[in-house]
Amino acid sequence: MSDDYEKGYAQFARMVGEENIEQLTARFRAVCPDFETEVVSVVGGRFWTRDGIDLKTRSLCSICVLAALGRNNALKLNLQMALRNGASVEEICEAIMQVAVYAGFPAAWDALGKLEETLAENA
Repeated sequence: MSDDYEKGYAQFARMVGEENIEQLTARFRAVCPDFETEVVSVVGGRFWTRDGIDLKTRSLCSICVLAALGRNNALKLNLQMALRNGASVEEICEAIMQVAVYAGFPAAWDALGKLEETLAENA
């Protein structure tokens, strides 16, 4: 395994929980094993471990972009990670309000639905 993969795996494990990391990587690996390697190495190992902004801020940025693009599977995962990275529900809601202004109210509405779903599953 590469250093980036090891760093990414450890970073994702912190953000999704040790108890959930294998399930997450298995989902990425299910159809295309190379996809899992790239996601863990590049996204986890090179980007989520960068200095410059803290994990909570990185999570809130990710939520806004994913909500604006309508990427609901990734949005749900990033909502879960944001909560583990220290973002409060209020901060996530404020981030989603910014989505409403710049990407439209339907995008924000969908994101709030994913947040509601995520909170219900984690209750």
